[in-house]
Amino acid sequence: MSVGSPSLEDHDPLDEAFDVDPPYEPVAVDLSTVEKYDNRFLDRELSWLHFNQRVLELAEDEGLPLLERVRFLAIFASNLDEFFMVRVAGLKRRIAAGVAVRAASGLLPRDVLDTIWTNTQELMQRHAAVFREDIVPALRGEGIALVRWEDLDREEQKLCKRIFKDRVFPVLTPLAVDPAHPFPYISGLSLNLAVLVRNPRTGKEHFARVKVPPTFRRFVALGNARFVPMEDVIREHLRRLFPGMEVLEVHTFRVTRNEDLDVEEDDAENLLTALEKELLRRRFGPPVRLEVEESISPAVLELLVSELGISEAEVFRLQGPLDLTGLHDIADLAREELHYPAFIPTTHRHLAEVESAAPVDVFAATHRQHVLLHHPYDSFATSVQRFLEQAAADPHVLAIKQTLYRTSGDSPIIDALVDAAESGKQVLVIVEIKARFDEVANIRWARKLEQAGCHVVYGLVGLKTHCKLSMVVRDEPEGIRRYTHIGTGNYNSKTARLYEDLGLITTDEAIGEDVAHLFNNLSGYSRNASYEQLLVAPDSVRTGLLDAIHREIDHHRSGRPAQIRIKANSIVDEAVVDALYLASQEGVPVQLLVRGICALRPGVPGLSDSIEVRSILGRFLEHSRIYWFANGGEHVAWIGSADMMHRNLDRRVEVLVRLPSEENVREVEYLLDLAFEPSTAAWTLGPDGTWRRNDGQVDLQAILIERQRRRRPGAEQRP
Repeated sequence: MSVGSPSLEDHDPLDEAFDVDPPYEPVAVDLSTVEKYDNRFLDRELSWLHFNQRVLELAEDEGLPLLERVRFLAIFASNLDEFFMVRVAGLKRRIAAGVAVRAASGLLPRDVLDTIWTNTQELMQRHAAVFREDIVPALRGEGIALVRWEDLDREEQKLCKRIFKDRVFPVLTPLAVDPAHPFPYISGLSLNLAVLVRNPRTGKEHFARVKVPPTFRRFVALGNARFVPMEDVIREHLRRLFPGMEVLEVHTFRVTRNEDLDVEEDDAENLLTALEKELLRRRFGPPVRLEVEESISPAVLELLVSELGISEAEVFRLQGPLDLTGLHDIADLAREELHYPAFIPTTHRHLAEVESAAPVDVFAATHRQHVLLHHPYDSFATSVQRFLEQAAADPHVLAIKQTLYRTSGDSPIIDALVDAAESGKQVLVIVEIKARFDEVANIRWARKLEQAGCHVVYGLVGLKTHCKLSMVVRDEPEGIRRYTHIGTGNYNSKTARLYEDLGLITTDEAIGEDVAHLFNNLSGYSRNASYEQLLVAPDSVRTGLLDAIHREIDHHRSGRPAQIRIKANSIVDEAVVDALYLASQEGVPVQLLVRGICALRPGVPGLSDSIEVRSILGRFLEHSRIYWFANGGEHVAWIGSADMMHRNLDRRVEVLVRLPSEENVREVEYLLDLAFEPSTAAWTLGPDGTWRRNDGQVDLQAILIERQRRRRPGAEQRP
């Protein structure tokens, strides 16, 4: 996933962070009762495929609004694209290098890859069938027609002819293949037409490639909610591209390439320059998948396979149209009755003024109490964004320190940081320019921030800076005060409306001190690794959570309340999984809410009887991470950026913060209670690694939307 690296030097002692009475003494752990189960880990790659299958099941769900089902079809397609570009590409690279090390699941890379080919063939066929046999007819029933060229009437064909002549034709570049024209480079994820033409005078046949321009919408609007694929329009007008030639065959195809990066940071004088060079190389990564229409002729397919160096297993024959990521445009149609009910995030109750139209003073509100935000239910714009905008404009603010991993194209966060620097405040920004597929955008932001006078650094060599931190240093009558935001999601105003995330804004002195030390670690040569209220990877997230799990075992043995509840995107790390198995063997109840990958097998007799694993997918992408422990009756909870994966725990700077108040802890307990209610709709993981939808009818996210509506200042309060 990313380059390996040395970790920070010092171990982070965590005894103070848990405040347990009596104090917990770490002991040597005997895992022999766990390790005797040889097949205790599910394969991470195959688990991811099960996750994307759950996305596809949402597209198949007739109980969901139709255009939301269309969007889930597009999400499935884009998810699979990234899976091939990164995970499958990585497996192929390891196989080519002769790596024969078994994964924790016991499978060799070749075994995993062979299973992936079989499973993805089935999923992609199922995806195409859902579109063709279910979604297209359902859309037609609602007056939205996705048609092919042969379905167009004469007037629509005339419209397409004008569009092709005026807009499309000037952009197209046919590339012939002959002794003077080598086989062209096929860019990753581009949609292409393989064209076979014949010279009527000589009878000689020629191959050419025509790229469907990505600058145009995937589906051409014909009016009256009718749409035709762009490749159909181009196909019907190819004679204009090849005048005097006979067009014999036209077939659509698409190539997926290895687009992961490998930046040798230790040898690079300038990380920014090294990354820019690697981005250029990424465009020419080797192919890992070839999608073709099932009607393609054997001769044309043989040519593509030969020239691209693709194996037969990597060829996916599908009934067109290919590239359904373009369905996002259809899902965006303004048909309210075919979408989820409208939802507008509201201002957090601690940051809202009932009787005033003026924005609340975030600093005054945060000074009064810790503010635990839950996006998208709590507005990002009136909380985190306003926090930084007010900091930029406040003459009492001396400095702002900020991490940026992914941010939106028209980022108000960037604008606030620029304004702060231009007004004379000291601004430090840790920009992670290696954030996968956002590298180009982050390089652009880094340069914009530098030009405005911000101090921009790229974190620690060999580690991605994935933590979500913001700190404002303010001069107040009582002295210097630090205001800190620690979140589970990126500082991205667009995804904050779609991703479910948590964030804490606080003036807690211990948290502020910890975050200040961490920023010094990231920007300078400080290596202080002793934190009171934080767990920081790669030093202490794994060890801290392992200590917490073993602490629950100790509580259970002593008859005190013990329980473990984790909400994460992925749980893969073998040490954490084994610790959870050990807790289950001791009788500690364990509940895991995992959106994506889970390598743990729940419900295995003698190993994981007391472990329950659920997954919730829906309108919003469940993205927050929560680590909750009963802790002998004095509940503790941590939130932050870290999933239980090797890359997060060993190759990234991640932060978990202990929630500082009982109210904060009760708030996340409420979320976890809802998630594990028997009536809540979810998928459950079985010991054999299969996921099944339960019988729950309650939509967790709909409940939270309604709850937020009732908590809005001035709204009628129900008991």
